[in-house]
Amino acid sequence: MVRKAILALADGRSFEGSSFGAEGEAAGEVVFNTSMTGYQEILTDPSYEGQLVAMTYPQIGNVGINPEDVESHKPFVKGFIVKEYTAVPSNWRATQPLHVYMQQHGIVGIQGIDTRSLVRHLRDCGAQVGVITTSSQNTDAAIAKAKAAPGLEGRDLVRNVSCASAYEWHQGLWRLGEGYRKPPDEPRRKKDATDRGRSAVPVRSVVAYDFGIKYNILRNLAESGCRVRVVPAHTSAEDVLALNPDGIFLSNGPGDPDAVSYAKDNVRKLIGRSPWR
Repeated sequence: MVRKAILALADGRSFEGSSFGAEGEAAGEVVFNTSMTGYQEILTDPSYEGQLVAMTYPQIGNVGINPEDVESHKPFVKGFIVKEYTAVPSNWRATQPLHVYMQQHGIVGIQGIDTRSLVRHLRDCGAQVGVITTSSQNTDAAIAKAKAAPGLEGRDLVRNVSCASAYEWHQGLWRLGEGYRKPPDEPRRKKDATDRGRSAVPVRSVVAYDFGIKYNILRNLAESGCRVRVVPAHTSAEDVLALNPDGIFLSNGPGDPDAVSYAKDNVRKLIGRSPWR
């Protein structure tokens, strides 16, 4: 049964479509993503905490969901907006359809709207708060809820996505037929070092601050020969320096960076004390 869904924006603009995924309501900042593939990675990107994401690519769902293509331990997108949803996936790696995955994680979705019109509106007017609802058929009421919902400014959303405790990362990049490889744990040599007697390049220790870090960042660091320790966003500069790392990595993350005052304070203490990116 097709269930009506409404996307209402705080400035009074609204779109009507049909529901897919979880039922109910979801409020958040409405943004768009122009990727042609990778919607599973987008759903699980902690940077999208507190946001409703609209995809510009028109057909979403055709490759389903698999347990490997994730960027964190769970999805963080609050709502998903697409032009045309494909409920029956056709991909050898798929283990379930997208809408089932969204139902399991409480992600409200709307399909069948003119996403080109929505994206043009967001481009011209800027990102704004919106509501996706399947529980109300009253557009004016949905707009009122969007106006009353909080925006991202001044909110520390990093606390919602950062790890609770530090951990070591031990996973490299994915290869066909192999899955995710174990990263190299021996000193890495330059391409021609073995035959020409050059010295080995030692493994570098990296401390990665988790402000909403994606798994693939960690995989690439590990694949490059780095020994990676991930620490919570609130970890003090003193605790990080005590680990004596060769480098410090600051991840991206969601929300308003001005609200993450502890991160700014620690970065000030680290500048000039250790290499960082």
